Parts: sequence; structure tokens; C-alpha cells
Amino acid sequence: MSATLYEKYGGFGSISRVVMSFYDRLLDSDEVGPYFDDIDMKRLIDHQTKFVASLLGGPADFSDDRLEQAHRHLQIDGADFDAMKQILSDTLADFGFEDADRETVLGAIEARRSKIVAGA
Repeated sequence: MSATLYEKYGGFGSISRVVMSFYDRLLDSDEVGPYFDDIDMKRLIDHQTKFVASLLGGPADFSDDRLEQAHRHLQIDGADFDAMKQILSDTLADFGFEDADRETVLGAIEARRSKIVAGA
């Protein structure tokens, strides 16, 4: 039986470190950083860690409806979504994610574009 990406990359603790680094980078971005003004980052990082863990085959589960509801008010455009994906890709690479595994994660994010991007 093969391990999930969640197991391969160290489980919740490791994924949490990836997500914290990802958000540090997002907050430093002039392009996407402003989306996080006035956001409870501790709560967001907790939710995002569970979401990323679920994408990697971990125990958490997030419905597309919940994802859409969380992003609807932000009016995220396609360019900013793409910038976020690039930052995520760079973060995953820095944490040793293999190319194919990064593509799997980014593909799962892309599959949810219509739930995150306004009018997509």
C-alpha cells in the first residue's frame, strides 16, 4: 500500500510548517498580501493547514461549498489566484516536494478555481 502525500511529507506538523511559510510569503506579496488585511491569521492558518492536508490525502475534509463561501466576499481575480499558486509552488519546492507532487497539489487547487475566483 503506497503512502499518501500527506504521509510522505510528514503529516500535520510538517504541513502546518509549509502553510505557515506559505502565508508569510503571501503576506509579503504586494499583489496578494492585501487580501489578508484584518484577517485572523491564526484561524486562517489552522483552516488552511486542514485544507492542504485534505488535498494531500490527510484526514481533514473540506467541501467545495465551504471553500466557495470562505472566498466569495474577497472578489479574488484570476491573476491573483495565479500569483497565489506560484507562491504555493515555490513554498512546496522549498520544503522538498517533488515536481510531480507539486503538480498534484497545484492541480487540486486549480480544480477549485471556480470556487475561489470571482466570476470564474
